[in-house]
Amino acid sequence: MSAVVNQARPFNPQAAAVQLMISWIMALGVFLSGFVISEPAPYELLMVGQVALWFLFGLKISRVVAPLLALLLVFNVGGLLALTMLRNILTEQVLYVAVSIFLALTAVFYAAVIEDRPQRLKLIFQAWVAAAIITGMLGILGYFHAFPGAEMFTRYDRAMGAFQDPNVFGPFLVAPTLYLMHGMLKGRLLESPLRIVGILILAFAVFLSFSRAAWGLFLFCTVALVFVMLLKERTNAFRLKILVLSLAAVISMVLALSVALQFEKVRALFETRTQLVQEYDGGHLGRFARHRLGFELAMERPLGIGPMMFGRIFPEDEHNIWLKSLMAYGWIGFVSYVTLMIWTVSMGFRYLLRERPWQPYLMVAWIVLVGHILIGNVIDTDHWRHFYLVLGIVWGCGAAEWRHQRALRN
Repeated sequence: MSAVVNQARPFNPQAAAVQLMISWIMALGVFLSGFVISEPAPYELLMVGQVALWFLFGLKISRVVAPLLALLLVFNVGGLLALTMLRNILTEQVLYVAVSIFLALTAVFYAAVIEDRPQRLKLIFQAWVAAAIITGMLGILGYFHAFPGAEMFTRYDRAMGAFQDPNVFGPFLVAPTLYLMHGMLKGRLLESPLRIVGILILAFAVFLSFSRAAWGLFLFCTVALVFVMLLKERTNAFRLKILVLSLAAVISMVLALSVALQFEKVRALFETRTQLVQEYDGGHLGRFARHRLGFELAMERPLGIGPMMFGRIFPEDEHNIWLKSLMAYGWIGFVSYVTLMIWTVSMGFRYLLRERPWQPYLMVAWIVLVGHILIGNVIDTDHWRHFYLVLGIVWGCGAAEWRHQRALRN
């Protein structure tokens, strides 16, 4: 019978206190990722110091996490080379590349700290849920102008919480929703009401973001979670529980949606956003036309055209992560990014159903990662902080699995 083998370590109260403190600081960083009203946000300020200190005081990069670091470095080398293609380099373009490098380091950081102590995963997701509930409530209250100045949490009559863009706000809420759903399906029924309330708050906030990418991501991830859990838990009792709770959740969401659509403003915007092709999607130099022209341009400019240049040439930005990689990071960045996504998805899939303490967190992160890859066809996920957090979680769980397997062989 397999079991995780732990080497006995002498208890050191001071070391334990330090580990507890730095774990809570890490959780604070995750919590602050839900509050990005202005840049640099508190998240950046805390994470820059935290990443520097952790690596300075001996945080190790294992052979499993090393490919993540290598691929992200190559990706950002592509960004630096693309920067040299510019005749006049602006400060904001240099800052863009610097943010890319910083976010890459945060992914490696999360992977390394999770590998070091997988128990930190619970703290990470608890902090993420807390941030999502608070910023989600701000988005809901702001949408309905519940207090003076509440409109600061909206944009274009769309909820955006403590973010700068509804299209980032909505996807940020999906992973915490899945975490609550997993706990509801696996936990005791007596604990379900609180989780259901949290799920309803987050689902309603996603709806009010009026982001089609967020809606699609939410639908895909919730269905995928139920499907994967049905593959893992094959007892009739569990299947019945999933069926009952899923029906209850669907009925609750339908009722909530019916109530929301009674408001004229909500109904009008909902009808507009549910159109498959918006005005800015089709037509001359619309989203899809820009994608085609951008891929043609990539054939002529193998090193890219530089960050933030596509929107200067065409009416809007790329709104496609693959095209963004080609334009801002060149073919070097594009190939490394595609390789990273394939590697990450395949590694997570290989370990997805293994019974481990970190398995629930890997399941949620892997599903959300796949969902983000899919919506990347219609939106840029390049500088989304939570995307790099998800990336780090999948690699951290993969590294924890490698350590587990090595311990079993010894």
